[in-house]
Amino acid sequence: MNILAIDTATPALIVGVVCDGATRSETVLNDSRAHNELLVPATLHMLNDAHLTFSDLDAIVVGVGPGPFTGLRVGMATAAAFGDARHIPVYGVPTHDAIAHNLGDPDNLLVATDARRKEVYWSSYRGGQRVAGPEVCQPARLGEPTPESDYRLDRVDVMSVPAKLAPMLPAVLQETTVVSGVPLPADLVAVADFTGKPEPLQPLYLRRPDAKEPTKKAPSPAIVRKES
Repeated sequence: MNILAIDTATPALIVGVVCDGATRSETVLNDSRAHNELLVPATLHMLNDAHLTFSDLDAIVVGVGPGPFTGLRVGMATAAAFGDARHIPVYGVPTHDAIAHNLGDPDNLLVATDARRKEVYWSSYRGGQRVAGPEVCQPARLGEPTPESDYRLDRVDVMSVPAKLAPMLPAVLQETTVVSGVPLPADLVAVADFTGKPEPLQPLYLRRPDAKEPTKKAPSPAIVRKES
């Protein structure tokens, strides 16, 4: 199968082509503010590097987060548009699962990504299986029980976390081995389930977007209404 893989859930824009399990082309662009402008040109570039065109693709895999609203929307909407145009299936996969696969699925793994607003998205893995998350919280409260889950981190041997957020983590995690996991195209494809029809794409926002619909304000008393 020739598969286009896309992820825009993290600050990095990741695009690549995987053919029968082997990576034919890939790029990682670290510019979270330009995902919208860079995604389509990067996709065309990766297809060209793989000596393929859109008509050669059999499927598309896209990371569904967790991630910020705008970043996820860019990647998922573009993947859906590509799939609709070519009449090929689009499979959504959790970005944290792809990061865990990228790290070799070690035991007692914690994956954390930047959620902005001084928060992190996190997921916990044991033996390659996600046992908790994804959830969102402040770094200092990572792994504590929440209203949605009573899960508590009791052991973490390896964690993938942005360098700028590592000092904010709880003291119990400060001595943990830190690695840098990336949801590369081969990892996104590896965690996708191609055995059946893909489920509708569901973004893992985990919270409401920053933008809010403006509230309706009462008219100013200085405005004189004309009688009809």
